[in-house]
Amino acid sequence: MKVELPYFYIGNSLGGQQEWLPEYMMRIGGCAAVTACDCSIYFELYKGLKNLYPFDKQKILKADYIKFTDEMKPYLHPRWSGIDKLSIYIDGFGKFLEDRGEKKLKILGWEGDANFESTHLILKYQIDNGYPVPCLTLNHKNPLLDDYVWHWFLLTGYEVVNGDWFVKAVSYGYGKWLNFDLLWDTGFEKKGGLIIFRS
Repeated sequence: MKVELPYFYIGNSLGGQQEWLPEYMMRIGGCAAVTACDCSIYFELYKGLKNLYPFDKQKILKADYIKFTDEMKPYLHPRWSGIDKLSIYIDGFGKFLEDRGEKKLKILGWEGDANFESTHLILKYQIDNGYPVPCLTLNHKNPLLDDYVWHWFLLTGYEVVNGDWFVKAVSYGYGKWLNFDLLWDTGFEKKGGLIIFRS
């Protein structure tokens, strides 16, 4: 069983990239804002929401996307500790949506200490219902996941193979399939988690 959400390209990049951003602090700490920008565009393209992306969503240009991150920055701005709590993301993106008149979409947190089985179910429910899932990974014991340490990225698909769960992680301009249980089991007490959308 494999389910994958539609997405969008900006040139050859799958979604946006924080490496594009001209300000140093956004390049190293703008991952939360980038996922929120991508979600906003996705919601306009595929969920029928309005007034979230101020540029042409049918022809998304890199220059326009960079301007859009400037608009998102006050809501999810980089900080020295990083956006290391789901509540910071929920408050920031929630205020962005409120300021743009979007009142139906709700944002909830799914903490990283939830068990595998319940998290599989929530992932399946979200993606089956057409919602990308922002994911925060803090520290991780496995060096294979170094690119996702202290990082926000989007989960846009899942596949179950012989009982093993895989997710499509979108970040850095491409999508990569990861073993979800490996990703979820960080080996550290302080954990990240998932952002859940409801409408």
